[in-house]
This record gives sequence, structure tokens and C-alpha cells, in this order.
Amino acid sequence: MLKLIMTGIWVAAVTLGSVYFSIQMSKAPDPADADAAKKAVQQLVRGEVVTYPVIAAGRVEGYFLARASFVTDKTKLAAITLPIPALLTDELYTELVGDKVIRVGENRNFDLKAFKERMKSALNRKLGDEVVLDVIVEQIDYLTKEEIQDSISKPGASIKHGERLMDEKVPDDIPLADAKSENSASH
Repeated sequence: MLKLIMTGIWVAAVTLGSVYFSIQMSKAPDPADADAAKKAVQQLVRGEVVTYPVIAAGRVEGYFLARASFVTDKTKLAAITLPIPALLTDELYTELVGDKVIRVGENRNFDLKAFKERMKSALNRKLGDEVVLDVIVEQIDYLTKEEIQDSISKPGASIKHGERLMDEKVPDDIPLADAKSENSASH
């Protein structure tokens, strides 16, 4: 009789252990853990403010002032030997001047999401891996040639006009690449 009771207790313990283990294994992963793991490999690389000419009918009509930064996978970024900020500047130049993605006068039709995805794809294609996770367009302003000339002709004047086309905020929760790691990526 004692043997039968011990066998019943053992079967009940194994059954309860199996049920507990299968419930723990079937739980969906915690999204907070997935987000934390994703954020752990992200690093922000800030771009420089760069001026791009807008040329129409063989003459300069105005200038884009642009600054873009991007979120990278820092483990993959460490393997890159190319100067990352220079690649970003080159891609912005290609998009804004070469491909004329933004057409002056038609700015209301500009699709920021498509522009960012296009830049991300082009940069990752150049780098040969999914290094760039997101592009942040911090600033794209357009200044006409006349606005610049007016500000230069008046002593002490600054440019107060111009058309702000884009203005995104850089995320605070992604660590910024330090100057040492940016320089090592550029050498």
C-alpha cells in the first residue's frame, strides 16, 4: 500500500512539473527583453551639416542645408573601414542633387519615409551588410540664392528666412558613437 501511495505522489509531482515547464516554455517572449537586446547593439552616428547646391537651367538657384544621422548596428559598424560620415554625406548629395528627390516648389509631395528607406538601402548596399538600421533626417532647409545674398549684403545680418523641409529629433536612448570609434571607422 505504501508503494502505491509513493507511486501516486511521484506521478503527481512529475505531472505538475511537466505542466509548469510547458507553461513556462509556451509563454511569449517578453517584448521589453527583445527591445532591450535590440537597443544594446544600436549606436547613433551623427552626420555633419552640409550645404548642397540646387542647380536649375545651368545656374545655382539656392542651397539645401542638410544634416542626417543614422542608427547603426555597432557590432557590424566595428568591422567597417570606410569613413561612415563621409558615406552619409555622399548619399545625401546623390539623393538631393544627383537624383533630385526633393524638387524645389513641390516640397509638399515629399515622402520622408521613402527618402529615409532609400538612403538606408543605398548605404547598406555600399557597406555590403545591414549596418544602418535607421536614418534620422535632423534637418533639411532650403535657402534661395537671393536670401543668402540679402543676408551677406547687410552687415551683422543673419539668415532669418529659408524653408524648413524636414526636422526630426534624434533618439535620446541610443548611445552616441564616440569620436574615437568614429575616427577608427574612418581610418
